[in-house]
Amino acid sequence: MESHKVKAVDYLQLIVAGKIDEAYEKYVSPELRHHNPYFSGDGGSLKQAMKENDGMSPNKTFEVKQTITEGEMVMVYSHIKQNLNDLGAAVVHIFRFSNGKIVEMWDVGQPVPEESPNENGMF
Repeated sequence: MESHKVKAVDYLQLIVAGKIDEAYEKYVSPELRHHNPYFSGDGGSLKQAMKENDGMSPNKTFEVKQTITEGEMVMVYSHIKQNLNDLGAAVVHIFRFSNGKIVEMWDVGQPVPEESPNENGMF
């Protein structure tokens, strides 16, 4: 059986690759609710926003830095760039699974600064 961690990462990889319909079909419950403050909280609104973003940024990149799984919850910490020249952002996606599908999702992000006094970096 495919782990929730594998499903969460594959879902994000499909989204970044522009395979949004496939990602939703494979991994998302019709009852999805999300907590992104910029869109209505239903899965359809988020899906539409993802398609619009793909049209504006078809060359985005996505690199997983860390994952944490606890029961039905998965956290994916990643570096996402909208294009190759972009510094990108550190993004945390949190997924709640039920019956093998994503039923709830949170996402928070922080832009990568050009300069930082932190010698450890963001990743």
